[in-house]
Amino acid sequence: MPSHVVIGGGITGLAACWYLAKAGHRPVLIEKEKRLGGVIRTDEIEGCLVEGGPDSFLAAKPAAMELIRELGLEGDVIGSNDHQRVTFIVKNGKLVPMPDGLMMMVPTKLWPVATSPLFSLGTKIKMALDYFTGPMADIGERSVSDMVRAHYGQEAVDYLAEPLLAGVYGGDPAELSADAVLDRFVEIEKKHGSLTKGMLAARAKAPAQSGPLFRTMKGGMEQLTAALVGQMAGKFDRYRDEVRAVRKTNFGYEIELGNQRLLADNVVVACPAHAASAVLRTLDGELADRLGEIRYNSSVTVALGFDQRDVEGKARGFGFLVPKVERRRMAACTFVKTKFDHRVPPGKAVARCFCGHAAFDIPDNQLIGEVRQELQQLTGIEATPIFTKISRWPKAMAQYTIGHKARVVKIRALAAQHEGLFLAGNAYDGIGIPDCIRNAKAVS
Repeated sequence: MPSHVVIGGGITGLAACWYLAKAGHRPVLIEKEKRLGGVIRTDEIEGCLVEGGPDSFLAAKPAAMELIRELGLEGDVIGSNDHQRVTFIVKNGKLVPMPDGLMMMVPTKLWPVATSPLFSLGTKIKMALDYFTGPMADIGERSVSDMVRAHYGQEAVDYLAEPLLAGVYGGDPAELSADAVLDRFVEIEKKHGSLTKGMLAARAKAPAQSGPLFRTMKGGMEQLTAALVGQMAGKFDRYRDEVRAVRKTNFGYEIELGNQRLLADNVVVACPAHAASAVLRTLDGELADRLGEIRYNSSVTVALGFDQRDVEGKARGFGFLVPKVERRRMAACTFVKTKFDHRVPPGKAVARCFCGHAAFDIPDNQLIGEVRQELQQLTGIEATPIFTKISRWPKAMAQYTIGHKARVVKIRALAAQHEGLFLAGNAYDGIGIPDCIRNAKAVS
């Protein structure tokens, strides 16, 4: 009987197996899909590395780099080309550069904001006046929209908060919890009142940032998951099957699969919360109900490959964001060659376009046509792509909606009543790759 069964073969489940194997266990990994790695997928097309899911991770969060060093891959890590990091926001159908000095949606430099066409005069005045806001008592949980609007106005919600968070959560800032999504800003607000003043104070105390904002693998993000699988060969067992239910027994846990049953001392549930809810319902109905309250949105990426000559002078900066108030189909577009070296060979270019859950069921040809039309209207790129690649991710983006932190506290308390049961993944307290790895290490 294995000591540990891990349910879910994404980055969380693979990292959990890695840390369990390091601790001397031989875990069993159960994943119904043939591929391991979940939403981390890299395809090589026409010599270009095309990411189907996340293309990088935040350098400021250490867990990913710690794992990469353990795997001996540190030499294959590359950073974003931050000297070329200009991001545009679509306003009135035009690409407007984000002003310098923005830290997320918080302005920290007066002149770039004052001269930017992105904001109206009223918004600029409200941004300036925020500096004089005093410390705030705990005023209860609010949505991201409510918090940002109180400091900078609705225009800042529409043209900063919403597009900046759309690529991370794929959700509505009016529904996302500021406590869960912008917890650092909530703490700054309590101490300083003014977000601008607080961010300036934090920046003055913190050591100067060294290195790029984003990091990735030279061979694509799937290089990380492939290395995990390769280096664990002979140290874990893998079942390609679907978990139907998890039950308590006198000896630990029984995991019911499609065609067999496994017994284990411990179970690490590293699949999305909606899947965890289904497999744990026979074990604990209340826990399953609370897990089912965590909503997910689907997402789609559309990669378009071009001859470099066809995009010269048109693929500017890292790319652009499309606010919901301007959005038709695309939420964002990244020009891959500008953002990362080693992704696109000379003579080619790749535009990686992001579409939200509303695009999930649109047929391929229609979706590609709509994305190409928008790209042409916003950038002037009219050429026919030399390749296209669509990646669809059903229910992949966890939504940290109002009440999320309290919901997670309750979930963890219910799970703790079952000795040997552990929950990990992007549903709880961080959705990025480093967060998932940190979660996995904590439960292993």
